Amino acid sequence: MAKRKMSNPLALAVLATIREQPRHPYEIAQLLRSRHKEHSIKINYGSLYTVVQSLERHGFIEAAGTERDGRRPERTLYSLTEAGSAELVDWLSELVTEPVKEHPRFEAALSLIGVLPPDEAMALLERRVVAQDAWIASQREELAAVMESGVPRLFLVESEYSLDMRAAENDWIRQLLKEMADGSLQGMDGWRQYHATGEAPREWQELEAERQQD
Repeated sequence: MAKRKMSNPLALAVLATIREQPRHPYEIAQLLRSRHKEHSIKINYGSLYTVVQSLERHGFIEAAGTERDGRRPERTLYSLTEAGSAELVDWLSELVTEPVKEHPRFEAALSLIGVLPPDEAMALLERRVVAQDAWIASQREELAAVMESGVPRLFLVESEYSLDMRAAENDWIRQLLKEMADGSLQGMDGWRQYHATGEAPREWQELEAERQQD
């Protein structure tokens, strides 16, 4: 994986929009929002202007003139440089091609869920499923409305991906809850014993002893 001068996804989005035609930062923000990119990329005007300045400093974009809208101050239009075009294609190709280890908050929580009593953990997971089901349904309705408004599906595939990943996560949680409830989850007895007695089960202690010997 290449070490890049910039790693902010917003910078990638700026390069992509400027590749279509020269734009000023305010127009870039409007375009990204009209294509509903705020669901996958954090967008605010302050950070956008900082990103634009950084892209210009690194030679990926350059001023290509100015534009005036009525009585508003002139706005600088930016275009893509040759280096910026190469960076855009290379960076995007890397993101599409190369899987990387990410660290979602939920994954971190699952790695430590044994801290909670089993019944409490199950109740919290059930609440997550309910909340996430509602969110998925709401977002699917919004996505359908956006597509009906004429926004090409090409600009919305990341939203489809996100929704399907959330739905798959909920299916996985439901299966986990089933195994926790019927006791078939390996380690479940030890988990209950730990919270009943306050002491780690013998098998946990043996695993720790083996680890220290390695």
